[in-house]
Amino acid sequence: MTNSTTLLATAAPDPRAPAGWRWAPHWVLAFVVLWPAPGYAEGVMVLGAFAALVKLLLARFRGSGALLSAPAWALTSVLFFAYWLPQLVSAVDAVDVGRALRESAVDLRYLPFLWLVAIAVADERGRRITFGGLAVVMAVWTLDALAEIVVGASPLFWGLDAAKQAISGRPMCDLAAVAQADRLGGVLGPCNLKLGVVLASLSPFVLHAAVQRWQVAGWILAATAVGLVVLFAGSRASWLTFALVLVLSGWRLIGWRRLLGVLAFGALTLALLNVASPEIRQRIDRTTQVLSADDSGVDIALSGRTRIWQAAICMARENPVNGVGARGFREAFPACDPQPGVVAAWGDGPALHAHQVVLEVLSETGIIGLLLWLAGAALAWRAWRFADTASRERARPAMLALLVTVFPLNTHLAFYSTFWGGVVLLLAALYAGTLLARPAQAPIAGALPDNVDAAASSAGPGSAARDPAAVPTVPDTIAPR
Repeated sequence: MTNSTTLLATAAPDPRAPAGWRWAPHWVLAFVVLWPAPGYAEGVMVLGAFAALVKLLLARFRGSGALLSAPAWALTSVLFFAYWLPQLVSAVDAVDVGRALRESAVDLRYLPFLWLVAIAVADERGRRITFGGLAVVMAVWTLDALAEIVVGASPLFWGLDAAKQAISGRPMCDLAAVAQADRLGGVLGPCNLKLGVVLASLSPFVLHAAVQRWQVAGWILAATAVGLVVLFAGSRASWLTFALVLVLSGWRLIGWRRLLGVLAFGALTLALLNVASPEIRQRIDRTTQVLSADDSGVDIALSGRTRIWQAAICMARENPVNGVGARGFREAFPACDPQPGVVAAWGDGPALHAHQVVLEVLSETGIIGLLLWLAGAALAWRAWRFADTASRERARPAMLALLVTVFPLNTHLAFYSTFWGGVVLLLAALYAGTLLARPAQAPIAGALPDNVDAAASSAGPGSAARDPAAVPTVPDTIAPR
């Protein structure tokens, strides 16, 4: 009887215990949902960064527990600076110094937003909402794209376009962009043909959610649906990205034999689509040009990228220390164009970026930038290597998404562009925040589990004393939630 009061009394929570931020996952998901409207997504990101900064400062001043574990905060910050410092260093003698310095200053907004993303996945509830929400968003976009394959128009994009015309009187895409679209646009539209690469990079979250709900059958169903959309909507780079996702996620789940069967089914589907779809046939025919003996065939197969890569190597050779400046590729291209005056495979105008992560970093930020990127990658790998098994498992979807996105033996979107840079930094923060998430709060000595405390409260203050049998037996050690 002496200990019953102690057992039933709910101890006050430790004021220094991490409390989390319940709105952080929703803020991250809002940013992703608004990708079809980049201006609004950018606004949400900036507001989220400001809110995270205020929240962290208030938590610090109040002496309460950190919203992030120290290792998660450190790795998130290090990965950001591995991305941002090359941009700052390259701005010193960039082709357009003023613009480069402005862009470097503006991109500092990403740092508190990355802290917000890491906060969003700092506990089990946040990870469930964030990873599950990403899976739902990508699944909805996949179903919308499948509808576009059948009916010829994306229902989601049609709704967005109608809303924009009602508000501003202008469509999401002009007629010229619609006419030039050579693949499925989906919710992002025919003037922003990035759906394939976005779905391929974020597909690990869809596959992870499908496996948790329906095991192997869910993985196969999700892989089939997403893969079909990637074939219609994606560039050949996104085909390779999604193939990597299937290999790296499938071999652990279904084994190599069944995985080879899945890949064979994918190859058969591609062969059938080569007959049925003129757009896919054009991409496959272009790819086969790489088998030709001359350089022009290889350049055609790579959509003019050999010319771009030669220019990138020229820029790295002429500016080896810190490059031509982040986002300065287009201004530096004419001076390094190996075929000046010849119409390029991509049309008129200079190339906008190097289309390959190593060449982009080397040409725009030089050896200093490449070393900083490699340092960030090494620290990310070191964190994975020394993490325990449970931490690795919970971070695996984010790790896989980040890995296939920066896989160097592929072609890429511009990593120092607003859109793709934001996607890559988002994945980096999801990885760091999940892998090094703060540990679950240890139970307070003498406190009961939530269900026991709730039962005692609903019964009234005197009910336990009146009915000692109503007090459940409390084990000596209560497992943390």
